Amino acid sequence: MPEPLKNAYNKKYIATLSKEIAVWHPAFKQQDFQRSIFNADWPNKELKQRMQHISQTLATFLPDNYAEALAILKPASVNFSGFEGMFFPDFVEQYGIAHYQDSIQALEHFTQYSSSEFAVRPFIVRYKKTMMKQMLKWSRSNNYHVRRLASEGCRPRLPWANALPEFKKDPTEILPILERLKADDSEYVRRSVANNLNDIAKDHPAIVLEISESWLGDNPDTDRLIKHACRTLLKKAHPQALTLFGYPDPSHIHIQNVNVDKKVKFEARLGFSFTLTTQDQQRDQALGKLRIEYAIDFMKSNGKRSRKVFKISELECNASEKSYSKSHSFEDRSTRKHYLGIHKLSILVNGVELSQKQFELINA
Repeated sequence: MPEPLKNAYNKKYIATLSKEIAVWHPAFKQQDFQRSIFNADWPNKELKQRMQHISQTLATFLPDNYAEALAILKPASVNFSGFEGMFFPDFVEQYGIAHYQDSIQALEHFTQYSSSEFAVRPFIVRYKKTMMKQMLKWSRSNNYHVRRLASEGCRPRLPWANALPEFKKDPTEILPILERLKADDSEYVRRSVANNLNDIAKDHPAIVLEISESWLGDNPDTDRLIKHACRTLLKKAHPQALTLFGYPDPSHIHIQNVNVDKKVKFEARLGFSFTLTTQDQQRDQALGKLRIEYAIDFMKSNGKRSRKVFKISELECNASEKSYSKSHSFEDRSTRKHYLGIHKLSILVNGVELSQKQFELINA
């Protein structure tokens, strides 16, 4: 099992943070700060709770004046990159909502070393008109981390963050930012644009499909962006999305030799295999452009089933026959808990279900 992300905040990390803060604030009580971090509740806190606890404890030991506290945190943050450093923008989220200008400057600074994508969202809710002008300004920044914040921060459905209901209802104000960033030099930024569009597609597929049609063919990077932006629509077999990317109706394709394990033990892997072929009377016909997926209808705790689609392959197949052998893990994860009982596995080609088999998840 990989080490939980929350364990990155170990005693060595917090000691290093203490020393760095003391460089910019000599009166900082390092030992008291460290003892306050590792209090009795610390072992029970998850990743985001630990981030917030660090921010709150910093507030206790830094000057009460917000601007003075930022003057200490901003230079200190340079040495704390990655997700671990996100307690710096979290400090702004918790204590800076009434200090707009200082906070926006701080978020712009902090995002260059960690990310302000979560912390910026309360400011969008409170100061939407002003903030969206700021986000558009950030989209012109020379720093690609800041440009990414312009897109990532206003995603309607950013994972692990509070949604932005107004943008779920009407994403119009987001679109100029995405238009500006669609051909950004940084793949990191373009991926954020794709994720933002994918969020929008869940509520407004027509908007994303219209944008995709207008952008498609601009350049290979933008084409890849659009494909990623439409991934949810493709998984849902949206006809216009499938047509946009050239996936034909698979009526010429048959599925044969479908084998699915009848039982799979909890925490083990389910094996399955199948062969795709053109119709018997057209054996020389190529399979053509394929998007091959499998779907599992998972048993839920309430006895109902919930479908999840997984991609196997996308290819242009000149052969008239192609076989696959795959497996799927039934190990519990933070994002999915498995329940014993009858499940279903389906094979999908270009959005069309060609086969479905039942299997049973049993105790190990």
